[in-house]
Amino acid sequence: MKRILLSIAILFGACAFAQEKKSDTVKTKSIEGITLTKQVFKKQSDRFVYDVAASPVAKGNTTFDLLKQTPLLSSTDDKSLKIAGKNNAIIYINGRKTNMDADSLVQFLKNTPAENIQKIEVITVPGSEYQVESSDGIINIILKKKMSDGLNGNMRMSNTQNKYNSSQASVSANYRKDKLGISASVSGGQNIEPQTYTLKNGTSTTSNESVGDVDDPNKNIGGYLNIDYQLNDKSNLALSYNTWTNKSDNSTVDLFNTIKTEKETKYTWSKNRENTKSYNNSLNLNYELKTDSLGSKLNLNAAYLNYRRFQNIDNQTFMSNADRDVMDRTTQIKQNLPQIINNFSGMVDYIQKFKNDLTISVGGNYNKTKTDNDSKNITFSYIPLLAPDPRPNHFIYDENIYGAYITIEKKLSDKLSGKVGARYEITNSLGTSDNAPTEELKRIERNYNNFLPYLSANYAINDKNNISYSFSSRMRRPSFWELNPVRNILTDANYTQNNPFVKASSTYNQELTYMYRNSYFLILNHSYIQDVITQVPLQGYPVSPSGKVGENPVLRYIRTNFGNKQEMSAMLGLQKNFFKQYWTTNFNIGIQHNINNGSLDTDPTTGDRFKNEKGDYIVYSNKTKSTSLLIQTNNTIRLDKKKTWFFGVNYFYVDKQQIELGSLKSLMSLDLSIKKLWNDWTFAVNANDILNTNVIKIEDQQDNGNYNYIHQNRYNRNVMVSVTYNFGNQKVKKVRDIEGASDAIKSRTR
Repeated sequence: MKRILLSIAILFGACAFAQEKKSDTVKTKSIEGITLTKQVFKKQSDRFVYDVAASPVAKGNTTFDLLKQTPLLSSTDDKSLKIAGKNNAIIYINGRKTNMDADSLVQFLKNTPAENIQKIEVITVPGSEYQVESSDGIINIILKKKMSDGLNGNMRMSNTQNKYNSSQASVSANYRKDKLGISASVSGGQNIEPQTYTLKNGTSTTSNESVGDVDDPNKNIGGYLNIDYQLNDKSNLALSYNTWTNKSDNSTVDLFNTIKTEKETKYTWSKNRENTKSYNNSLNLNYELKTDSLGSKLNLNAAYLNYRRFQNIDNQTFMSNADRDVMDRTTQIKQNLPQIINNFSGMVDYIQKFKNDLTISVGGNYNKTKTDNDSKNITFSYIPLLAPDPRPNHFIYDENIYGAYITIEKKLSDKLSGKVGARYEITNSLGTSDNAPTEELKRIERNYNNFLPYLSANYAINDKNNISYSFSSRMRRPSFWELNPVRNILTDANYTQNNPFVKASSTYNQELTYMYRNSYFLILNHSYIQDVITQVPLQGYPVSPSGKVGENPVLRYIRTNFGNKQEMSAMLGLQKNFFKQYWTTNFNIGIQHNINNGSLDTDPTTGDRFKNEKGDYIVYSNKTKSTSLLIQTNNTIRLDKKKTWFFGVNYFYVDKQQIELGSLKSLMSLDLSIKKLWNDWTFAVNANDILNTNVIKIEDQQDNGNYNYIHQNRYNRNVMVSVTYNFGNQKVKKVRDIEGASDAIKSRTR
């Protein structure tokens, strides 16, 4: 059920400033630490660098809260992070992407104190050494490096109140002794994610409205363990383990449905009950060898990733009346939707540095992934009474990815530097189904090769002015859950449909950046996306390939490739301190222009087409343009000379814009906070979305009379109280940064 509502909630994804699109994974490449002076915000080569240690923002915040206040970054749903001009932000920690799925990663960032962060790097257009997807950017979180042996750590507890109460807690520790470094963290919590939900759709003569509440309780626990040993002055060996478990028992969706036709008005109740458990475990072995004094090195990685998700859904429909009484049960659909993913990965990288400011990087990777989806689906009809209709589907998906890259980076003069590169990827996949409803679904084989060039140039005009340009070509593979051909049922007439025929999309990105005095910046971005992967609605009376017409109209949200899209943006911003650092602010204002060009008239998983009451075939089309405005500001005000009291004011506004599903109405949020520092303790109170304006509204009106409307309130207005305590020797450091081999796969487990 959570996947059902999540799928619908992200239908508006794919716009750069406010929407969330399911992203696929990236592969890591070691990101070198950069020595900063007192400059808080700076443009360096292919990235922006935010020196958190020189800013008062970090103290008492979580890592997620800190990222939301980082220049160029934003979050409108309190679950995902976006880079200005990007659809999605991929999170790295010390140059290594975390081995967690999306939900686990968000909980981890929200439970991790920000005190140990040195700086945050924002890479808007990653180079060829990164196996990023689509127009994704990278957020690299660099932890503080300390100088002496010993033990240190921190503990954090928080409590949040919106419609329900939730609590979180975490403990992390670092130990350093001679050549051995150990870091570990355990965090967890429990919460109930509430929603009020409205779905309206129909034609000129019929309509279907579903209104109700969603409550999704969650309990989660997880952590990581990193053991790093320095074999000698030139080589290191490390073992990393990540784990996360989430349990959601008795998640509920209760929707009251009003179905109107030319003949009658009918009322029903849809009551869904779901139990879900997910487990994410990954292990990575890393060996690093420094080959010279200039910084040349060899990196070898081998990794194993295991992801398991078990989902049981009981969907029941009851007759009702205008008074919303629950009457006789008409249908019951029981679903068992497990997914098991196993991945073995290997990666080799070699970086050769020369004395004449020339760096050449080469590498390769191999990923082998198998997903097992043994779905069970059985329908019971009571009015009229029919025999049970079982429709099991055992879908197995095997994928092999081979990749190689080369990048050449050269400093041509004191002012001019450049970087060129290319990545070549080979993807072979096979999906098989034991009992698919059609012959086409029993065996789906896809083999494709991709050549992905990259180019960037950076010119430092003088000490105050810097200009850079980047171009990259990327692809996006569908997530594993998107390929699993199951239906996630919301009501009798509405469901989402995944699609094993979805193919990879291609994205071409260009970006021009101007920076002034390391405080003011202008970013111009253009992205062209072919074969956009998204979810679009098909509605009407379904007509099978044999010509049989369905008795009742339905609405199917189909995961598919939906035409092409262009995204153009211009953002102007600043990051600066005023009044002797009493006021720290970052401010962004931007314009986003979207051009959508897609249409769909056939369900690709069944071959069904759709007719209206007149018998005409229906096409869903979105060939529209929109221009929207973004405003975002984050402010920290110091209230005393001793730097112990701070007041925060954060605000964002995203204007309405056209996306694949329709017109997304404007979003806005005003957040206030206050915190007190006392010795090693930090006490904080945050009030989020105090105006209750961060509510999703999507509306679409087709020329043929079909319309679709979604309203989703996720109760973003809340108050959170937190306490953080730092203990031990605060000068402990990690031995080094470690990269992982399975990073190119893990995000696709979402």
